[in-house]
Amino acid sequence: MFRHASRGLGLLICMACICGSLPAQTEKTISIHIYDGKTGRPLASSGYQVRVDHQPEIHSNWVTENEDGSGTLVVPKGATLLSIRATYEDSMYLYINCDSTVGGPKAADQWYSISEILTTGIVAPNNCGKPKDAAKIKIAAKPGEFVFLVRKLSTKEQWRE
Repeated sequence: MFRHASRGLGLLICMACICGSLPAQTEKTISIHIYDGKTGRPLASSGYQVRVDHQPEIHSNWVTENEDGSGTLVVPKGATLLSIRATYEDSMYLYINCDSTVGGPKAADQWYSISEILTTGIVAPNNCGKPKDAAKIKIAAKPGEFVFLVRKLSTKEQWRE
């Protein structure tokens, strides 16, 4: 009886050693950064609205906000595309993303490849302001980073909102 118990215990120890040496499944994360589309200055957000794979649900709870206003998104398993907008609850200004070619608060969401963000990083297009001014803003993204630019809504756009 003691022999069987010691063999079983030995087998369990061997299995634990083998399983312990396997690489752990790590969560994939994306670092999110926001810049002003006209000045190129970093901006802080009060929160993020994340959508994946063209689904209508907004997942604000997937992003952890950092002290500098950037965010860290834990990528949900199986997700391939994402769209991100920032929120500014405590700001006196309202902002919209600059990645749409059609301006205004009702601009369509733009979708980005999660695998591309993880492997090379993405800086979303800057369609805010004049093209020559937008071209002056030089921002680079590292692998795992998603950078997007925003602009303040005009008074007229805020009034319509």
